[in-house]
Amino acid sequence: MMGSPDPSTSEFVRRLVHERSAIVIDASKDYLVQSRLAPVARDAGLGGVDGLVEHLRRQPASPLRDVVVDAMTTNETSFFRDAAQWEALATHVLPELIERRRAQRTLTLWSAACSSGQEPYSIAMLMADRFPRVVAEWNVRIVASDLSAEMLGRAAAGRYSQLEVNRGLPAPYLVRYFRQVSGQWEVRDEVRQLVEFRALNLVEPWPGLPPVDVLCMRNVLIYFDAMTKRRVLSRVHDVLRPDGHLMLGTAESTLYSDERFRRVEFGRATTYQRRTA
Repeated sequence: MMGSPDPSTSEFVRRLVHERSAIVIDASKDYLVQSRLAPVARDAGLGGVDGLVEHLRRQPASPLRDVVVDAMTTNETSFFRDAAQWEALATHVLPELIERRRAQRTLTLWSAACSSGQEPYSIAMLMADRFPRVVAEWNVRIVASDLSAEMLGRAAAGRYSQLEVNRGLPAPYLVRYFRQVSGQWEVRDEVRQLVEFRALNLVEPWPGLPPVDVLCMRNVLIYFDAMTKRRVLSRVHDVLRPDGHLMLGTAESTLYSDERFRRVEFGRATTYQRRTA
């Protein structure tokens, strides 16, 4: 059994991940360095994690740098995660926005840090099921972004295991919007074509984003330090439409980070909107 990496190795990895993604990995979780990077080191023929880090020290531009950051980034997700939020989106947020956008007939939704794609596909299925005329007749854009090239590749492929579709996906949606391919479930083209995937790091510039009506940035801010949270929320404020909604994870809030947002409660679900002057 392999032991823990050298403390300087763990410190290097924590610093690299923070520099690249602004994600803070606490020193108490150094065990993750070994468990997540040992396979990367092995596949690269570098023996162990210490050897992997030594390689990165010698070759700062190595492609393995992004592989390491990807491996250390948490990519936990599922279809329709946190049911109360999806119910609020379907019964309150989207109907109200659709009514207000009838003149423009344009709606933009952004799934930030989309990981392997379950969230943006959930948005697409919800739109297709609950608001088919809007999808057919309006300019509906569902943008999905992530900093991980590997996760974006998985998301764009739209293929999921039986275990993954068992996590939160309603059976009628599985039947209607997926087909079986080589033992996996593949998102049908009518749903896939609603989502546009792009590489985007939330702590770097956000080029080419249109004004957003619904921004899902769930379970992301919890990994940032206070300064990064403020910086990201400031950008959110700039890109979110005045009557748009920001959806955060159930353990997250804009409180103490950006007072320009106000809470909007829908039963057990909460969204955030820009405060009016």
